[in-house]
Amino acid sequence: MLSERRLEVLRAIVQDYVGTEEPVGSKALTERHNLQVSPATVRNDMAVLEEEGYIAQPHTSAGRVPTDKGYRLFVDKLADVKPLSTAERRAIQSFLDSALDLDDVVARTVRLLAQLTRQVAVVQYPSLSRSTVRHVELLSLAPARLMLVLITDTGRVEQRMVDCPAPFGETSIADLRARLNSRIVGERFAEVPRLVADLADSFEPEERGTVSVVLSTLLETLVEEKEERLMIGGTANLTRFAQDFPLTIRPVLEALEEHVVLLKLLGEAKDPGMTVRIGHENAHEGLTSTSVVSVGYGSGGEAVAKLGVVGPTRMDYPGTMGAVRAVARYVGQILAEN
Repeated sequence: MLSERRLEVLRAIVQDYVGTEEPVGSKALTERHNLQVSPATVRNDMAVLEEEGYIAQPHTSAGRVPTDKGYRLFVDKLADVKPLSTAERRAIQSFLDSALDLDDVVARTVRLLAQLTRQVAVVQYPSLSRSTVRHVELLSLAPARLMLVLITDTGRVEQRMVDCPAPFGETSIADLRARLNSRIVGERFAEVPRLVADLADSFEPEERGTVSVVLSTLLETLVEEKEERLMIGGTANLTRFAQDFPLTIRPVLEALEEHVVLLKLLGEAKDPGMTVRIGHENAHEGLTSTSVVSVGYGSGGEAVAKLGVVGPTRMDYPGTMGAVRAVARYVGQILAEN
């Protein structure tokens, strides 16, 4: 365990390196920070920090820079996450309150996160598996073709075409719509298969084939075998950090194109807490020069998805964590109000 004094030296190194983009020397530390010890003591503390792997010397005669291990300890020992100003909080609320639908909420959230943090923003759509049914709509497109529209409590809308084995009239459509909604509105998706298991049997024999097809389509939608959806923005922000990717930024950009990789980085939505993965803690080799800050969002205190940012390990962690947490809180409020 490091002494509190050496932790202060490490904090100062991280803060200076993030702010100046230059390796930090002992002289600079004593001039910029009130460490209340001599330069010789600071040099000794830096030597210990380097020996234990918290800082490193990028080249001879240079100052020191934090390592992944150093950033990790810095984040773990953070006493406070930097709060947003009142003006920033008002701007976030005003911007998100103007959203028209879920797609607009997600798009605006991505733009906000990218602007606030100057990193790459990633927002996962609310998962169907953690949603409840708000409404099911059936629309006639042709005598034997319907559109099934599923609306969740998080505002997510899923549409499916249903080809019926026989013509299905408006009266039958209205009847099926009413019975479906009476059984499953407000219910968790996991409960829906049980609740509609005997629904087809309650219809006239000549209608059961079409009802069964509609129910099969509904259940396929609930299972959500397809990949979870997410939106990404602010990739161009990475060009500001050329020195943080000295060899090439290409592996990072390639990794960001793979949504499966990003979903794994964000972590399980059921875990609502703040997660910070630094450097080599990211399993994907293309992202070992980056850090990922993510948190769950949702309504009623339950996370239905995650959002976060990806940037270089030389990141303003207190500010980034504060922005990510604040935006997630406002998105959750919007979902609850809708």
